[in-house]
Amino acid sequence: MEAILLGCFTSAMQPKQTNIVFLKTHKTASSTMQSLLFRFAERHNLTMAFPKPSCSLQFCYPAFFSSNFVHPDTLPANMITSHMRFRKSALQKLMPKNTRYITILREPAAMFESLFTYYSPYAKSFKKVPDGSLKTLMQDPLRYYEPNDEYSYYARNTLTFDLGGENNRPATDVAYAHDFVEEVEKVFSLVMISEYFDESLVLLRKLLSWDLEDILYIKLNARTETSKKKISPDLVEKIRAWNSIDAYLYDYFNATLWVKLSDLGLDCVAKEVQLLRQAQERLIKRCFGSETPREQPGSQIKDKDLRPWQPSKEVGIVGYVLPEDMDQETRTHCLKFIMPEVSYTPKLLHSQLERQDQSRQNQTTTKPPTVKQPTL
Repeated sequence: MEAILLGCFTSAMQPKQTNIVFLKTHKTASSTMQSLLFRFAERHNLTMAFPKPSCSLQFCYPAFFSSNFVHPDTLPANMITSHMRFRKSALQKLMPKNTRYITILREPAAMFESLFTYYSPYAKSFKKVPDGSLKTLMQDPLRYYEPNDEYSYYARNTLTFDLGGENNRPATDVAYAHDFVEEVEKVFSLVMISEYFDESLVLLRKLLSWDLEDILYIKLNARTETSKKKISPDLVEKIRAWNSIDAYLYDYFNATLWVKLSDLGLDCVAKEVQLLRQAQERLIKRCFGSETPREQPGSQIKDKDLRPWQPSKEVGIVGYVLPEDMDQETRTHCLKFIMPEVSYTPKLLHSQLERQDQSRQNQTTTKPPTVKQPTL
């Protein structure tokens, strides 16, 4: 078979893997990863499973995933990427046997700060904190946290919850955390790490036999700098203790990631990352005419298709605008990289349904005419 150069390592040409479950976890750069998968599915005419209308943009989260939550016209599916609470048995019945399972984790203290800021207007455990301070919450979390409170799954071990685990296990139950990690590792071919996103993409590219073009991205759903809060080392320790299962998960899979990267060779990985970042720079220059994207607070973006969802007046989510003097081909290409989930989801669903309708029409027109037998 023909060999193809993939940065510093060569690989026999393999067909691209196209059957993928990506568990979209909360506040982990998962929106950027979802957008990447949307573009791949669209370019290759694959079918992305979407939630049914009554589930909105999520598979009726926080309920455990069920095939009943899937839009029936998006089955059978090649990919599934929208937020869900993971249930292996339901997904394995739905997806092809050769499906690859992938997810992404983020350092728990940084993630929890993001969750607290993002969901403070909604999660009852956060709303109870009198001064709206993360520091106050962490001084005595059990004073404010109730497992049955509305949106409580954003207030403790959210990664564990998303992965289908028991997020209210006590911190002393190390055996549960150990067993849960083993279970996750058996199911997921790759657990990406948000802090090492580009390195994770190198592993993803190798795992799926994808091209460099397939893993290009522009960061989505990030907060404005004024919406971010610095956390002290002492607060980091308290957050990790409160989210002890998430911390166990993260530490284990962060170490596992680096074992996999070392197996590839760290010099090789560095060259692959360099290739990716050079391609990113070319993409950004093509789309924005400069070395940096044209970020704007989402609330200031006039084009509703490019305006990310804003959780509250206190929390700003960054979006992008494209230069006006672009040719249509470039604009169409670049829009797919900066379109937020709330806009891209219905557009991709619509294009899939149109493709299905066209396929049905083609089948109807190509059927041979029925010859009526003469009556004797």
